[in-house]
Parts: sequence; C-alpha cells; structure tokens
Amino acid sequence: MKPAPFAYAKARSVVHAIELLATEDAKLLAGGQSLIAALNMRLSRPTLLIDINCIAGLDGIELKDRHLELGALVRHAQAERSAQIAQHAPLIALAIPHIAHPAIRNRGTVGGSIAYADPAAELPACLLALGAELEIFGPGGERRVHADHFFKALFETDLAARDMLTKIRIPVQDGASRAAFAEFARRQGDYALVGLAARARAEGSALADVRLAYFGVGAMPLRARHAEGALARGNLEDAVAALRADLQPEDDLHASAAVRSHLAGVLLRRVAAQMREKPL
Repeated sequence: MKPAPFAYAKARSVVHAIELLATEDAKLLAGGQSLIAALNMRLSRPTLLIDINCIAGLDGIELKDRHLELGALVRHAQAERSAQIAQHAPLIALAIPHIAHPAIRNRGTVGGSIAYADPAAELPACLLALGAELEIFGPGGERRVHADHFFKALFETDLAARDMLTKIRIPVQDGASRAAFAEFARRQGDYALVGLAARARAEGSALADVRLAYFGVGAMPLRARHAEGALARGNLEDAVAALRADLQPEDDLHASAAVRSHLAGVLLRRVAAQMREKPL
C-alpha cells in the first residue's frame, strides 16, 4: 500500500520542530522504521511529516554530570558501536543486538524507539531498569521526566502532542553495578514474547537496589517490584513466585498468558545468574 497524502517539512532546529507541531495531526520523522510502515498501511495519516534528521546536536553521546547523555537521534548501530555505552551503560550494549536486524539498526533511532513505546521493544524496558531520565522540549520549554513516570499505557507516554524527546540521561554505572538482559523470541530479530532488563548493585555476595523491567508482558514495560524485593533479600525462588503478583500477561496469537508467565520466571533465573557471575 501507499500512504495517504501528507505535507513534508524539514525542521531546522528543535524550536522550529515545535512550531511545526502546531499543525493539526503533525508527526515527527526520525529513523522512520515504525512510522513509515504505519503510513504505508494507513494506520497513521498525518497531515504533515516533520523531518528532524538534520537538527544539529541530537546525535551525540556525551558523559556529563555522572550521566551518559544520548541524543534522541543516536542510531541503534551507533549506540551498538559506542565504547562509552559499553563502559557506562552496559545494559544498553547488551540489549541493542536483539533489536530487529542490522538494516533496521542502521537507521532506527534510540529516541524514536522510546517515543514510540512499543510494549515489546527492548530500549524502553532498559531505561526503566536503569532509572533513566527523558529530556523533553515543548512549547513551554524544557522538562525532565523519570522513566518510571514516562510510559503511561499502550503506545502512550508523557509526551504531549507538541512535545519532542531530545535526550536520554542514564546514570553512570560503576564497578559495583550489575546488568543483565535476556529475551525469548521465535527468531532472531523478532519482537520478544517476553523480555527482561535488569540492573542491581553488588554488596558482597548479595544484590541491592534491584530493578527488574519486563517487556512483552503488558501494555508497557513493567517493573516487577515484588520480585525485586525478594531478589534483594537473596531468595531467587521467592522472587520467581512473586512474579505472579507483578505480572498479569494476557493470551494472544503468539503465546498464552501461562506460557508468558512461565517464561518470565525462566528469564528471572537467567538474569539473576548473569548478575552474580561477574561485573560488566
């Protein structure tokens, strides 16, 4: 299929993009790996497509104030190759090879994945596990939103109609940090049936400050808070059992709720083992 007719504009700056978003039913175009498919299937019918790819300063990776800052236009492939991400945000480095295929990662952007907020996507869950902040620019200026409060519902975030995600701020991980990532997908590059991004701090042989972010089991990435507490107390089997209170997956064409619940427990055992093996 072909998309419905739309106008096209190239934004010169973030401020210019926000001005253009005043047009009714306008959409931002970054990597376009989700948007173009939606246009072609006419699931999305914007009146104006705003190309933000030429806005300077949105494709950088910078260490600043004990945070690793990623511009919204950083490509997945760029992040995958980044020594700074591998050192200071290893969870991101673990997750990115699971995103689609190299051709998609060459074009897709970190900011686009976060703003689109597909419930089966890897990066939203990673940001939740890392306690990241999202920097947003809108008509009222700039604001920051913690990842815990950014994802609202199915494909819904804290971004308003005239807002633009400009930067992701991730707390720098140190020598005591532990990160782990695992997912189940039918084929490499497919969306995961269930996935888990995890981060903790090592205190001797124990784990503290545990954050477990599941994806593919609900309308948005979800923290398994009961399981986090049990894992921090050192009881893995209690943590697996606590997932019953944390996750309520539903049946769909790809897997039953029972299968997803079982896989969630399998992944928890795997990431717990990863975090206890060695630092990243």
